[in-house]
Amino acid sequence: MTKKPSRVRILMMPYQDDDDQDPTGYAGPATVLTGLPRTIRRHELRLIVPLADSTIYEMEKRGEFPRRFNLSPRCIVWDLEEVETWLEARRQACFEGRAKIAPGPDVNQRKTRPVKPTDGSAD
Repeated sequence: MTKKPSRVRILMMPYQDDDDQDPTGYAGPATVLTGLPRTIRRHELRLIVPLADSTIYEMEKRGEFPRRFNLSPRCIVWDLEEVETWLEARRQACFEGRAKIAPGPDVNQRKTRPVKPTDGSAD
């Protein structure tokens, strides 16, 4: 039985049965064997960036995510290298503490199962 490649491996480089050898001239995940920039379609983007389509669209409009472009009237793609650069920038911002993180909910404003006061006073 032959081993099937993972989806990420399929995105990053062509599948080869011989795992010990790298293809000649392979320069990284954002290029194919020809050395040209690699573009990805929506289904491939979803494997790399786990965000909803509407979130990606809104972030593109605000300039916070790499812009898509049309190869044809019905084929929309993203530049893989730009997406990888964006991911690395987000990772660095998180590690450096510069990332915007949503605050947790205020549990004191719950309508059901309200939080009991901790000051020791009884109602």
